[in-house]
Parts: sequence; structure tokens; C-alpha cells
Amino acid sequence: MDSEKHLTSLNKEDYLPHIAFDSVIFGFNGKDLKILVLEYQNTGLFALPGGFLGRNESLEEAVANGVKQRTGINNLYLEQFHTFSNPGRANPEAMKQILEMNGMNIKAHDWLLDRFISVAYYALINFEEVDPVPDALADSIDWYSLDKLPPLMMDHRKIVQKALDTLRDNLDRKLLGMNLLPEKFTMKELQNFYEGIYGEPLKRTAFQRRMLATNTLERHEKRYDGGAHKAPYLYSFKAPLKKK
Repeated sequence: MDSEKHLTSLNKEDYLPHIAFDSVIFGFNGKDLKILVLEYQNTGLFALPGGFLGRNESLEEAVANGVKQRTGINNLYLEQFHTFSNPGRANPEAMKQILEMNGMNIKAHDWLLDRFISVAYYALINFEEVDPVPDALADSIDWYSLDKLPPLMMDHRKIVQKALDTLRDNLDRKLLGMNLLPEKFTMKELQNFYEGIYGEPLKRTAFQRRMLATNTLERHEKRYDGGAHKAPYLYSFKAPLKKK
């Protein structure tokens, strides 16, 4: 799809005014936590994947469809975590640059230069299972580690931080690891997941004691990868995570 065709489909009359969404798509491969970021064509501007709310769709539908277009995955766990409405978050010059560098008619799309309130969601996937697809205005879309994020436009860095804080708060209560771990996993793999989210090492014995005390894990057979004396037990979560 060429960018002109994409953008001319964004008729102002088809969307609710001043409402957008941004998605913080977390990916975890068992060791590293990353975030999906777009780079807009010929601008050097980086941003979270997002979009606008159509008049004939729910916000949940719009976000799920937007995430599917970027990742190719259906039925992801999506959670709304905050609404960003600071008047200073608007950056019409950046949007104008994006339009200009893609050969777009500024006047025809001047509504995109206006202020938008953004409702933010986060999603959880294994980034090794995804081949991300950029939108029509982007040069690329890629996974970035938290400590190597490029400078993000507008308030998107604040959106990332708020999403990460929410993810950390929800780890135990909502069993979010179920979206990023295999069906059965070792205690070490679970610890790696928590360390990836928190960005710091955790003490093995204290972590194992804490997790077993939550009564959310079911123990299974051992995994025999080497010597029998080193075979760790496999675990799974007791309750399935509700999909949205």
C-alpha cells in the first residue's frame, strides 16, 4: 500500500475528532524485554504504533486492529492503562514534517496537526514470534531494548514509562507472564521474565519462595536437558489469562 493511498483513506469525517490511541507493545523472548517502535520516513522521528478512532468502531476494536496490523497477531492481551491529555503533548510541526516528507497534501490533512487526547494500551508478545510490519508512513518498525530506546516524539517516552510501571504492578495479580512464557517453564525462566520486567537481578531462593507462596503455579515433571541431578521442575500457571 503506498502512503498517498493510505493517508487519503484517513478522511476527517470517518473519525472522532481529537481522539487517538497509542500502543506500547512489549516483547519478551525469555531473556530480554523490548518495545516496538516506528521510524517515520525521511524524518528521523520515532514513535509508538498508534492510530485514530473510527466513528463506527469501539476503542478496543481500533486498538486490537492496529496492533494486529503491526504484529500479525490476533487475540493479544491488551490493557488500557492511562489517558494522556496534556495540552502541551501536541506537536503539529512534527506531524507536518511527516506529511511533507511523504509528499502529502498538508491542507487536505490539516486535522492531523491538531491536538489529540491519546488513550494508551499495552500488549504482551514474544518478539521472536513476530515479523513486525511498519505503517505506510514509516521507514521501519523494530524492537528496541528499554535501555536503548531512540528519542521518541511528543510524550511517547512518558507513555512507555507509565506502561512499564503498570506492567510491573500487574505482574502477580494478573499473571501477565502467561503471554510471554511457554505453556510450561522452569522457575529460572520465570525468574528471567521478572528480572527482564524489573530490570534488575533477583535472589533465586527468595524469588522461588515468593512465587510458590502465591499459589498460582502448578508443578509438573522435570526437564531433562542434561544430568538428572540438574533437571529442573516445570511449572505452569493454574488459571488461564482472560483474553480481550
